Amino acid sequence: MSRRLTSTSYAFLALVGEGGAAPYDLVDILRRGGRLYWTTAASHVYAEPKRLAGMGLLQSHKEPGRTHERTVYELTDAGREVLLDYLRRPARFPRIQHEAALRVLAGEQLGAEAVLASLEGLAADIEELSGLLDETQPQLEAMPEPKRIYRRLGQSLARRLVAAHEEWLAEVRATLQAG
Repeated sequence: MSRRLTSTSYAFLALVGEGGAAPYDLVDILRRGGRLYWTTAASHVYAEPKRLAGMGLLQSHKEPGRTHERTVYELTDAGREVLLDYLRRPARFPRIQHEAALRVLAGEQLGAEAVLASLEGLAADIEELSGLLDETQPQLEAMPEPKRIYRRLGQSLARRLVAAHEEWLAEVRATLQAG
């Protein structure tokens, strides 16, 4: 087992936070818009908390679930210390692997019609993410302070990212359709 912490390790420590979380909760957070900030395979969401627990950064306990027991992870003192040390470091501009931008970048190889067709998945994702952000708004407003402040700021960034992609997609469509 690797003892190295990755940026995804720190993301899981932050998502588990002070309240604890089960792997299913982490998958749900990523599904509901967290993927705007972080992407990873669902299998990794189930494996990484176990790895972090093996390193002494998370501890787990069992709780009743709907159909069977679920494992809930919580930060240990060591996990909290490691997370806080990481969070205090200066943040950098995010590293992005942007599939839609790559299609536009290589547009002369595809041609305008094919580029536009390839971007329909982005259009569908924009619509889905907008809906998920709207769906989570009441939950956000019901949160206690200061958690609500921080989540509201995160949601503000998420809405801006969605809007920026929507505007960019409209520009790409208008430009390529105009020939």
